[in-house]
Amino acid sequence: MREKLKNLAKGLGSLRLTVVLLAFSVLLVFFGTLDQVRMGIRDAQKLYFESLIVIWRYPEFWHWGNFLKWIPVPLPGGYLLGPLLAVNLIAGHIRFWRPRWSILGISLIHIGVIMLLVGQLVTNIFQEENYMWLDEGDTSNFLRSFHEDELYLAKLNPDGTRGVYSVNYENLEKGETIQPPFPFQLRINEVFGNAEIKQVGPMQADLRLGVTQGLGVQMSLGVRGIPSFRSNDQRDIRTAVVEIVNNGQSLGTWLVSNVFEDRFPEQTFNVDGQAYAVGLRFKQTPLPFSVTLLDFTHDRYPGTNIPSNFASRVRVEYPAKNESKEVMVFMNNPLRFEGLTFYQASFAKQDTASMFQVVKNPGWLIPYIACIIVSVGLLYQFSIAGYKMVRRIKK
Repeated sequence: MREKLKNLAKGLGSLRLTVVLLAFSVLLVFFGTLDQVRMGIRDAQKLYFESLIVIWRYPEFWHWGNFLKWIPVPLPGGYLLGPLLAVNLIAGHIRFWRPRWSILGISLIHIGVIMLLVGQLVTNIFQEENYMWLDEGDTSNFLRSFHEDELYLAKLNPDGTRGVYSVNYENLEKGETIQPPFPFQLRINEVFGNAEIKQVGPMQADLRLGVTQGLGVQMSLGVRGIPSFRSNDQRDIRTAVVEIVNNGQSLGTWLVSNVFEDRFPEQTFNVDGQAYAVGLRFKQTPLPFSVTLLDFTHDRYPGTNIPSNFASRVRVEYPAKNESKEVMVFMNNPLRFEGLTFYQASFAKQDTASMFQVVKNPGWLIPYIACIIVSVGLLYQFSIAGYKMVRRIKK
């Protein structure tokens, strides 16, 4: 048994395994880069670097694509290569390590590299990216998602407050009935991952999908499902047709889409004298604090429209902690507050609106610590080598 464990440790720590894993890593990056043109950066990242096994197929539009597209090429994914590289590094270090001060730097370098691998895994699993758009003078206490959408129902109270119930778009299924904490049911009649929405005439009633209330009727809108854009610059138009049912009777059918949110007023209805709203929007994450854009500045290089710097002066207010402060957010100088990092990302509306990319990453410190450890290890190891060289020269 001991001999088998010894052989296993020897195999896991072999340099041959290191070379094989690094070669597969190069192939994974190569094929992932090729496919990001076809499916976009986000989908390529999920397929190649956030999976255990990935199957690559020869692109149909390449030469001989009609013949070679049927041949699958299996590759280990990022979630398999990363742990194997970490295990190989640890096993190899244990196998070849001897307790000597002269190689302490190498140990530190290995520890730093392992921390980098762990930090990347933590980032992939736990990092959340959202955004916040603000016009000068506006205040917001929620974030919007770059990629996720949600179907929501809102109870509109007379005092201006709202009670919101939402369901992630990915969880919607055609034909299902949802029971929100309101006195009615929500029936999902149609779901489109991406859709073309346009005005239609009386002869195209089939595209109206039985919509009887809201924007779909007011604007004579029709819907047709289309393939995903798979683009980093254009977001899919996620759309659904929903029906409100109360005590077994239909109160109407609405067309909802994530492109309606910023362009049209909310679609509302009444049940037993209480006003409600229904819609599909970019997923929102509420914050326990608010951010107000006080001023936005945009500097350009003289004689050009090329931005040299743009910055936002914001006020952050956290009533529960009786905290309020003003901060300047500009390129390479983000705002870090309550575990969130606000980066100055973009601007619009003739320099009167600012966009912040908001990142939540519990492991953001790990790469910094790892780089410090690797730097110390390299400095120590080169110092030892330099000292030995000087002594050799003197002799």
